[in-house]
Amino acid sequence: MAILQVTSHLIPSSSPSSQIKQRRIPSTSLYLNHPGLSLSLSKRNSRRIRTTFTIACSASSANQSSKGEEESVKEKSVSVVLLAGGKGKRMGASMPKQYLPLLGQPIALYSFYTFSRMPEVKEIVVVCDTSYQDIFEDAREKINVDLKFALPGKERQDSVYNGLQTIDLTSELVCIHDSARPLVTSSDVEKVLNDGLRVGASVLGVPAKATIKEGNSESFVVKTLDRKTLWEMQTPQVIKPELLKKGFELVNREGLEVTDDVSIVEHLKHPVYITHGSYTNIKVTTPDDLLLAERILNTDSFVPA
Repeated sequence: MAILQVTSHLIPSSSPSSQIKQRRIPSTSLYLNHPGLSLSLSKRNSRRIRTTFTIACSASSANQSSKGEEESVKEKSVSVVLLAGGKGKRMGASMPKQYLPLLGQPIALYSFYTFSRMPEVKEIVVVCDTSYQDIFEDAREKINVDLKFALPGKERQDSVYNGLQTIDLTSELVCIHDSARPLVTSSDVEKVLNDGLRVGASVLGVPAKATIKEGNSESFVVKTLDRKTLWEMQTPQVIKPELLKKGFELVNREGLEVTDDVSIVEHLKHPVYITHGSYTNIKVTTPDDLLLAERILNTDSFVPA
């Protein structure tokens, strides 16, 4: 679990709206202004006893309220790098956790199918050992996107780098996802893609629920961190390819180690946008996580795609 502390200029895409402001104008009309919602009421007097109102209402997302119409992600413009090369030692199973069955289907195929059904996605590059490629090859007939493979590296950043070398050079965005997160929804993916296109780099995240304390090497508390600024990072993490390549040049040149993909971009001092995700987008790491994923999938209200 990656925890990120942010300052006020990093605002999630679904952050709570500001207070409604009402402005007084002549008594014959009322104007209500709110981010994402405009409502005007015009009062008309008629000869009848009752009074009639003309109502005009328009709604838009909070992200677009002050920026006008924003560019959306084009169809077939996104390359997905699906990381499926981990060993999954904490699961204690005979195979990597991403290939364990979850309600009869390998965990890695859940997000694989979710991405394959999205019109924005042109290809999926699966980073995995050759001994597990057949799991995805067998699903090729069920998808309408290109399927490619890359070999995993020693560390996560090496696997991402290998996947990056395989993507279509015309892709506008690269979307990196852990295959051990089977419950990501297409609606959350769509949000983080749009934010990635707008900013250059974006990541799904949720506000930290627990109290987080900083400790020293002797396990004594140094300080309690402000939970209001702490976010738990998830995937997908979306980055423009040219930005990610520039970040890798820096990381490789200086021998830096990073634990997630947007950290590579952070080293370039480029802003990274946090897109508000869902708490159900869990990473299946332990047997308890597997049981929780089954319960979520069996919930009627959960819609993965």
